Amino acid sequence: MNLRTPRISIIMGSTSDLPIMKKAADILNGFEIPFEINALSAHRTPAQAMEFAKNAYDRGIRVIIAGAGGAAHLPGVMAALTPIPVIGVPINASISIDGWDSILSILQMPPGIPVATVGLDGAGNAGILAVQILATGDPEVLEKVKKYKKNMEQKIVKANKELEKVKYEYRV
Repeated sequence: MNLRTPRISIIMGSTSDLPIMKKAADILNGFEIPFEINALSAHRTPAQAMEFAKNAYDRGIRVIIAGAGGAAHLPGVMAALTPIPVIGVPINASISIDGWDSILSILQMPPGIPVATVGLDGAGNAGILAVQILATGDPEVLEKVKKYKKNMEQKIVKANKELEKVKYEYRV
């Protein structure tokens, strides 16, 4: 794997989305997946957004994670312009209506333009989903995903052992 060629691109409508989108970057970094992260607006930089989407595959990008708040058109614009999978992250932005406008803008795409949509502010899950998509064609990444899931299982097993120590009068 060439560490200089990003395989996943994280984009967001504004740098104010970074506190949320950072969660996807942290996941990708933990899996040692080369990625890029940029602000790119479907509304304020439409020409750059179009250029980005049309050239993403040729640059080595295999999954796009697109976060947006409010009207949240960025994920859909990406999906319309590129043949690679797009994962949308609805963001509860300052201009958002409790995040519902973002969720529905990303979730309710027209037929033929799918966007995989994670929960509100769910950039961490978007990062995991992106890694799982890559894993379908990369045995090394697949092993990392299996290890990650095994570690999650072990955390719950350990947590349950700790819960056994918690005493309640009527606990059976």
